[in-house]
Amino acid sequence: MDSLKLKFKEKATLVAAEVKKLNKDFGEVKVDDVKVNQIIGGMRDIKSMIWETSELDAIEGIRFRGYNIPDLHKLLPKVSGGTEPLPEGLFWLMLTGEIPTQDEVNWLCDEWERRSELPNQVLKTIDSLSIDTHPMTQFSIGIMAMQSDSIFAKKYHDGLNKADYWDATYEDAMNVCARIPKLAAYIYRRTYHNGNQIPPDNSLDWAGNFAHQLGFEGEDFKELMRLYLTIHADHEGGNASAHTTHLVGSTLSDAYLSLAAGMNALAGPLHGLANQEVVGWITEMTDTLGTLTPTKDQIANYVKETLAAGKVVPGYGHAVLRRPDPRFMAQKEFAEKFIKNAPMVQIVWDVFEVVPPILESLGKVKNPWPNVDAHSGALLVHYGLKEFNFYTVLFGVSRTLGVLAAQCWSRALGLPLERPKSLSSNWLMKFVEENNK
Repeated sequence: MDSLKLKFKEKATLVAAEVKKLNKDFGEVKVDDVKVNQIIGGMRDIKSMIWETSELDAIEGIRFRGYNIPDLHKLLPKVSGGTEPLPEGLFWLMLTGEIPTQDEVNWLCDEWERRSELPNQVLKTIDSLSIDTHPMTQFSIGIMAMQSDSIFAKKYHDGLNKADYWDATYEDAMNVCARIPKLAAYIYRRTYHNGNQIPPDNSLDWAGNFAHQLGFEGEDFKELMRLYLTIHADHEGGNASAHTTHLVGSTLSDAYLSLAAGMNALAGPLHGLANQEVVGWITEMTDTLGTLTPTKDQIANYVKETLAAGKVVPGYGHAVLRRPDPRFMAQKEFAEKFIKNAPMVQIVWDVFEVVPPILESLGKVKNPWPNVDAHSGALLVHYGLKEFNFYTVLFGVSRTLGVLAAQCWSRALGLPLERPKSLSSNWLMKFVEENNK
């Protein structure tokens, strides 16, 4: 048993016993009162699921096993001479709750390289699709095409003991995480570069090798990928892609089936597609104004026109956060360090100053601050990755780490099939009428 698997087993065994005792001793304790507007409004803020890998606080933002984004930036191992955290380190942290050593991260990087080969049937499946198939569709299909290799599915078919569900899930998660950058890079080069594929450079780390296979050799871009793939990995379990992966996984679907479902959720305009929409909105603004260097007054007027037309300013507002997204701020710090004079980056910063006061003045917006999507696209455009349709695939590569680490925990804790109780609108109206006489 490898060192990461052994450490995960030790941690998960202890927590599983604690959760079982908690449910036995305090199962009837009321955690939350559900209101009508929560039932109608997408179950917003209802506390009703276990998600071990991260927690989201409205004020402090995302915490991975208790560590916030600045903590990760400081504590996670980096490449020699680098400044950005390695995503491999975050995966280790999400599984074990411990900041890994450099040697442990190096082992994980090597282990993923060993597992990274894409089966031929996956490439054949992707190549059978029309070249204009959306990259996210190709991505989801590619994940599904890998499913025939699922260790969990094979062992479950042969009669897997429930106590060992986590073990087979861990193996699937490791294989998927190892392969997912190569799948994404294959789709990118096929779709936008005439199928001119770039062989991996196994001397590089996981994110650096991904950047290389995409076709970007600059060290700055490799550093951006290390940061990007770290900060997008997880955002507690209630967001659409995480929750979908969890829900499908609760049926005992394997990691491939579960992840593909989560990626289909990520593809939605109200979730992972937002980073693409931000760049599109900025591009439309600069085209309309006829300048790549608009003034703050010009931006403010365009924002007001956008709102007056009944549209939203993409990248602003968040279902939970009530302050600027720490992931936005991490990207802003990266840009200040590497590319502070880039025109689109300057627009992002000017929008950051202009939009919140305008939204606050409306009196209807709980969170007028930017989320992670408000900045990421501008960084990608600067470095030459201008194919907007691919941005959500990048998000998906990162999110794979969080949702599959969480699935390992779900299996280890023996979490059951998720089955909330639904209500008809007629039932709800009668209930409200009878209880408010």
